[in-house]
Amino acid sequence: MRRIVVCLLILACTAAARPAMAAAAKEGAPGTNVEMPFLIAPMSKDGKLLGYTYISSKLVASSQSAAIDVREKLAFIQDSFVRDVNGDPICKPDDPTAVDTALLNARLVDDARRVVGNSKVAGMVFVRMEFAPLHPSDSTLNQVPPPERAPAAPAAGAATAATPNQSQMGATGAAPSGASDPATPKPGKDAQH
Repeated sequence: MRRIVVCLLILACTAAARPAMAAAAKEGAPGTNVEMPFLIAPMSKDGKLLGYTYISSKLVASSQSAAIDVREKLAFIQDSFVRDVNGDPICKPDDPTAVDTALLNARLVDDARRVVGNSKVAGMVFVRMEFAPLHPSDSTLNQVPPPERAPAAPAAGAATAATPNQSQMGATGAAPSGASDPATPKPGKDAQH
């Protein structure tokens, strides 16, 4: 009975470790993985933009020295990736919001190989892909917009008091006792004409 439990336990542990080993096999040896900047790919159907897929990925170089070459050409590779995903669709034929990862992987690896060289790029690993719809919900459908009118004018009977201008106000904000309206002529200057 103990042997069966131990065998089942060992089998369960190896089965759980397989996805981790498969992911490590995809990535490559330490020092050969080059993390790529995020890639934003438009997703559309029949010419209508549905949203964007945000793609996080790593480019796997064939060696550590090739990884250095990839890092040196990173901007050119990213430019090629952006042109590729914006030029041709990357979605699955039956689901315009899902990425065809096999197609995208082949295209991006070809793009990177054109920039860096065939022998320097071993593959591509997608870390995460997330679709973000252009219109996240249909909550704005069939809604009546707010009225487009100006705010109500003040009542006609409400008079505004004349206040002294800023140059006539003292430090306290009150008009000095001898200040007068600038339109009123001052005695002595205009009276002589």
